[in-house]
Amino acid sequence: MIGSTLAILGVLVAIFAAVAVKDVLVSRRKQMRYNLKNCLVSYGMMMPAVVLTFIFVLLPIIYSLGYAFTNFYLLKPNDIDFNGVDNFKQIFESIRSKGDMYHAICNTSVFVVCVVPLQIGLALGLALFVNRQKAGVGIFKVCYFAPVVISLTITAYLWLQILSPSEYGLLNSFLKLFGVAPKDFLRDPDRAMLWIVVLSAWQGCGYQMLIFLSGLTNIRKELYEAAALDGANVWQQFLHITCPGLRSTFLFVVITVFVGACRVMIQPMLMTGYQSHTVTLSYYMYVQGYSYRWVGYSSAVALLMTIVIGSITLLQRRLLREKD
Repeated sequence: MIGSTLAILGVLVAIFAAVAVKDVLVSRRKQMRYNLKNCLVSYGMMMPAVVLTFIFVLLPIIYSLGYAFTNFYLLKPNDIDFNGVDNFKQIFESIRSKGDMYHAICNTSVFVVCVVPLQIGLALGLALFVNRQKAGVGIFKVCYFAPVVISLTITAYLWLQILSPSEYGLLNSFLKLFGVAPKDFLRDPDRAMLWIVVLSAWQGCGYQMLIFLSGLTNIRKELYEAAALDGANVWQQFLHITCPGLRSTFLFVVITVFVGACRVMIQPMLMTGYQSHTVTLSYYMYVQGYSYRWVGYSSAVALLMTIVIGSITLLQRRLLREKD
């Protein structure tokens, strides 16, 4: 592993040096003054970020791509054999036989389809609500953003108390007032994932609210005043002024929420454990790689996830991009 790491490092250093040499040649060709001292200082200031990116981002990605085509078992790190596409065959076999991989794909799809519009809708609604010159609006901003800064572990524990199957659980205590028997919400295969959707949308919408709020502040007030003079109502102003003004912001929010939703793992891990009705792709990948120690198989799952998520993200950018 050390040898391969040094080889990868050598390739990156060579690429980095080639870029620097090209920079010098282009500067001389254009007869620009090239200050070697300033250039060295600039590259030197970049080196800490480059080194950290290499160690913690680029190197794991490269190794993961390589492990996806091996039978790497974590307890036998020196016994690695290239097995071609066997890991991918095993993945598709699990999907065909409706195994855990099949349930992980279905649960992740349900989560993404539900949480993306819900979280974005909540965030946009909250942003429109606090984007007013009213007394006390700042308090609401803090309250809506507070769940974002709370650890997901604490948030999951809080919702575990709310959804506790005991008759003394917060939600069951409320339902008891109407004569409803206690329910085990998180063990219900049909509704457990929906509760995780509610938790995730509530916890994350405050962050997207601030992003939408920054976009709303960039829309000129004169446009709303002119529209009001022309007789446009609130809905027409929202449709023809707010929505076009938030187009680029909306694209960023959709992509970030979608990617985050595809990687959901902490919520089902802490609230239900490894259950077929709540396991997600990231959780399945984690269990295969760290619980069962099959790093090669887990890397293959990660590679397929990256390809699918990247393709959908590019499609979203193409569909939602601004027209020339």
